[in-house]
Amino acid sequence: MRRAARRVVPLLVAAMAWAFSTYLIIKGLKKIWAVQLGQATLLGLVVAVIVYLLVRPRIARRADALENNKDSINRLFTVPLIFAAAMLSFAHGANDVANAVGPLAAISDAILSGVVATKAAIPLWVMVIGGLGIAAGLTLYGPRLIRTVGSEITQLDQSRAFCIAMAAAITVIFATQFGLPVSSTHIAVGAVFGVGFLREYLKTSYAAMIEEIKHHHAGQDAATLDGFLTRFEAAEIVEKGRMLKELKRKAALPELLTKKERKGLRRLYRRELVKRSLFMRIVAAWLITVPASALMGALLYFTIRGMLLP
Repeated sequence: MRRAARRVVPLLVAAMAWAFSTYLIIKGLKKIWAVQLGQATLLGLVVAVIVYLLVRPRIARRADALENNKDSINRLFTVPLIFAAAMLSFAHGANDVANAVGPLAAISDAILSGVVATKAAIPLWVMVIGGLGIAAGLTLYGPRLIRTVGSEITQLDQSRAFCIAMAAAITVIFATQFGLPVSSTHIAVGAVFGVGFLREYLKTSYAAMIEEIKHHHAGQDAATLDGFLTRFEAAEIVEKGRMLKELKRKAALPELLTKKERKGLRRLYRRELVKRSLFMRIVAAWLITVPASALMGALLYFTIRGMLLP
């Protein structure tokens, strides 16, 4: 685990720096330098390489001082997770706040100029209202949503949360670059489900491998079986595959679990890893809220239009 962390964690941090710096170059320098997407990508790659060279020795030193287990390796993701969360917050402000204040900016420009233009100037006070609104909403209603996303859908640790923040931030940044109004909350929840369902698949597959080993060693000394399982759990991925192939080569194994037993095992891990009830509620919310909002907006506009008619 330490050897894998020394190799992979710097690459993940560099990928985060690449995405963030590319977006900042495109948006931050556009008023003084018209940077094309290809140029910004290359400049972002240069930044990513520099970041990789800087963090690689630091992560290697930290990894060597840690124990070779999952909880210790997760500590390496603490600081990258903070930056990934900041990146996601930046993407959230770049897209969701724009969705909210866009109509206000268009109305303000139409009133001041007397015409409806294809592009509207955005006054500072409109952006201030958007910033204050998102801060007030986070303070008043954010804690419950944070608890739901952070702990109630699936169990998260530093590495899983880092992957979620990275995936959501990059998705929102790409959508923003193409001018697509998206919900960063829905995107982040989708990333949570992706991590949860992958955990479910990996754990179910691992449980099937353990059952295969126990079945092959049925009738043997318990100490022999425990020793083999200990070596199997401590082995690397390639070694695990070799050990399983060796078992299958020694004897043709019959069906390990009945169909009913396999379904029961899958249900057990699904309940443990991804809460199905919450998953269905969130999917229902995605399917209901957009049509409901459209209908409500149409009704409000119809009411106001009716009151304004002579």
